[in-house]
Amino acid sequence: MTRRRIHPNGDSAADRLALQIAQTFGAGTGRALSRRTVLRGAGVSALALSSTGWLTACGTEGTVQTKDECKSTDKSDTEKTLNWSNWPLYIDEKGKKYPTLEDFQKQTGIKVTYTTDVNDNNEFFAKVRNQLGACDSTGRDIFVLTDWMAARVISLGWTQELDHANMPNVDANLVESLSNPAWDEGRKHSVPWQSGLTGIAYNAKYTGEVTSFEELLTRPDLKGKISLLSEMGDTMGFMLKLTGADPAKFSEDEWQAALDKMQQVVDSGQVRQFTGNDYTRPLNKGDIVACEAWSGDVIAMQYDNPDIKFVLPEEGTSLWSDNMMVPNKSEHKTNAEKLMNYYYDPEVAARLAAWVNYICPVQGAEEAMASIDESLVGNPLIFPTSEDLATTFAFANVDTKTREEYDKAFNAIIGA
Repeated sequence: MTRRRIHPNGDSAADRLALQIAQTFGAGTGRALSRRTVLRGAGVSALALSSTGWLTACGTEGTVQTKDECKSTDKSDTEKTLNWSNWPLYIDEKGKKYPTLEDFQKQTGIKVTYTTDVNDNNEFFAKVRNQLGACDSTGRDIFVLTDWMAARVISLGWTQELDHANMPNVDANLVESLSNPAWDEGRKHSVPWQSGLTGIAYNAKYTGEVTSFEELLTRPDLKGKISLLSEMGDTMGFMLKLTGADPAKFSEDEWQAALDKMQQVVDSGQVRQFTGNDYTRPLNKGDIVACEAWSGDVIAMQYDNPDIKFVLPEEGTSLWSDNMMVPNKSEHKTNAEKLMNYYYDPEVAARLAAWVNYICPVQGAEEAMASIDESLVGNPLIFPTSEDLATTFAFANVDTKTREEYDKAFNAIIGA
């Protein structure tokens, strides 16, 4: 297998993408740090995993709803309001204001209450499961969740079907690679907000480049000095890759083989700890020298420490998206659809991308970026080509009960 390395003058798509991530991004520009220093796994090692146990005890299968049984009334014609729950640091900010959101309110007359109360997928699920399971209002008109959790709430019937007639920009400009996920065919219930990558980070002050997941898990000089993510789908996706399976579609035998591999890794003493995004501090200090990491964390770390590098593992790179959805009993679905449509205007999407620095899901935004920040045009971290994403993968879409079984088996191995 050919090793994938970051070459300053590399010609391959992988080289360009990895180099862009590995360089200090935006240092000295005064650009605010973007989202995932409180990333999707924020506090996951303590909170999300304990939530998993709590959810299992309470039965996360939940009450499945149907649109005939759980009807929602849209009052958007008379109530120009919208309540939106999102992750922290995930929208353009200027002082205490959100410029693109302010412009939306001026254009539409819709007053948006924007709340950053999605700090972890499992934690947020625990907040809303009782209301949604009982067909009660959560007080939210939009919330943003990562693919696997979005799949869960959609499969439970807890989201309203979107009217694409109200979202012509989405239909025209959503990138093809995100247009038809297996868990929401035709994007009937969700619209991508932003996307990102899971790969390997290392501290060049303390170790040489780590080029593959296999190397991360077996290199003798890294023993006891690495961390893996406690997010089951991320880590087990790589384990499935290492055992020759497709993370997006695998058998029970293949799942068991990946679990056995995970157990061997734990027993070997190679892994110092399993973490959420709290690997950032020990990686900076050199307490761990390499780890499984989220691209946004690495970019944020590089503002202060250029020794932190990001690698696209030779096995491939996990690609994820966070998705906007309208929950049942929201009374402002049309208002929500207008907001989704607004953020799929390429000029608006470019303004947002220039601040958050994540993979932009909107076609045409790259061209619009030329008048906002020309240095970002052609940036494969924000505007990757199909070639850039050719080796990416995602964890399988499974039902709630199966996901819980997978979480339980994984957590038992990692000691959560």
